[in-house]
Amino acid sequence: VQLQASGGGLVQAGGSLRLSCAASGRTFGRYAMGWFRQALGKEREFVATISWSDGTDYADSVKGRFTISRDNAKDTMYLQMNSLKPEDTAIYYCAAALTPWGPVQTNADEYNYWGQGTLVTISS
Repeated sequence: VQLQASGGGLVQAGGSLRLSCAASGRTFGRYAMGWFRQALGKEREFVATISWSDGTDYADSVKGRFTISRDNAKDTMYLQMNSLKPEDTAIYYCAAALTPWGPVQTNADEYNYWGQGTLVTISS
C-alpha cells in the first residue's frame, strides 16, 4: 500500500487549504483513513478520521474548521481546512488502517500505512 499526500503550502491565517491523499495497492474503500500532524518539537497528534462507511471524527482543535472526506472511485481522501490558524502549522500525514470494515480510528497505533507528509505553514 502506498499513500501520497499533497496540497500543503503557505497561507495566511484565516485562509484555506485542501490536502489530498492518493492511495494505491489495495481496495481503498474498505479501510478507515486518517490525518495526523506533527509540529516542530511536538508529538504527532490526531486530526481527523473517516471510516469505510463515511463516519467521521475530529480532534477538538479542528472541529468546525476541518472536513475530512473520501472519494472511493478515485482512491483519494481529502482534508478541507478552513479558518486556518498559526497553530495549525505542521507536517500533515495521511494514514490507512490495518483492518477492513472498521470504525473511525483516532489512535495512530491502528494505522499501519503512512504517507510521506505534506507541510502546512500558516503565517500570522
